[in-house]
Amino acid sequence: MSVEADAPMLAAVAAVAFLGSVVGGVTGYGTGLLLPPVLAPVVGVVAVVPVMSVAMAFTNGSRIWVYRRDVDRRVVRLTAPLALLGTAIGAWVYVQLPEAVIALALGGFLLLAVPLQRYGAARRFALGDAGLAASGFGYGLLAGGMSGTGLLFIVALRAAGIGGSALVATDATVALSLGLLKTAIFWSNGLLDGALLLAGLAIGLCAFPGAFVARAVMSRLQLRHHDKVMEAVIVIGGLSLIWKGLSL
Repeated sequence: MSVEADAPMLAAVAAVAFLGSVVGGVTGYGTGLLLPPVLAPVVGVVAVVPVMSVAMAFTNGSRIWVYRRDVDRRVVRLTAPLALLGTAIGAWVYVQLPEAVIALALGGFLLLAVPLQRYGAARRFALGDAGLAASGFGYGLLAGGMSGTGLLFIVALRAAGIGGSALVATDATVALSLGLLKTAIFWSNGLLDGALLLAGLAIGLCAFPGAFVARAVMSRLQLRHHDKVMEAVIVIGGLSLIWKGLSL
C-alpha cells in the first residue's frame, strides 16, 4: 500500500488531526469521526482504520498523560478485558472485508453517529457493573473494524456516572489498549506496511498537542456550538464514503 497526496491534502489531514484532538480532549470523542473522510483519499479506504489505530495511540496517550490523575482504574479493569476480546474479533472481520464493504460500513457508521450521539445525550439511563462490562465488549467489537466508535463508549461511561476529565481519561486508557491490539493485528495481516505506519505516526504527532490545548479550553470555555459543526462534518464525510463505496 502507498500514501499518495499533495501538500495541501497533507496539510488538511494534519489540521483535522489537531482539531479533532482538541475536540476529543474536551468531549472524549471527535478525532475518530472527523479524520476518516479526509484520510481516505490519502491512504485508501481499506487503510483508514489501520492508520487510525496508529495515530490514535498518540492522541489517547496524550489524553492519558494530561488527565492521568483522573483515570478511573476500576472501570478500566472492568471494561478492558472484554473490550480487547471484542476488538480482536472485530479486527479479524475487518481484515476479511472487501474495500467497497469497508467504505459503506465506515460511511454508514458516521451517518448513524449523529443520531446516536443525540439519543445518548437526551436519554437518562444508568448502567451497573455488568452492563458496563457488556458495553465494553460491544464497543471493542465495533472498534476492531470502525473508527469513531468511542462515542458509544462515552455514552456507556456517562450512564455509569462518569463525567468530566475522568470520562476523557478513562475512555482514552481503554482506547489505547484497543488501538495497540488493532495495530498488531493489522500489521500481522498485511494491512499496515512501513509507509502507512509512518503516516499514522505523523498524524499522531500532529494530534498530540491537541490534548494540552483541550485542557486549557476545558478550564475556560463552554463549547456551545462545536457539536453542530462536528455533526455537519461527520454527515458530509459519511456521505462521501458511502458514495465511494457505491462507486467501487
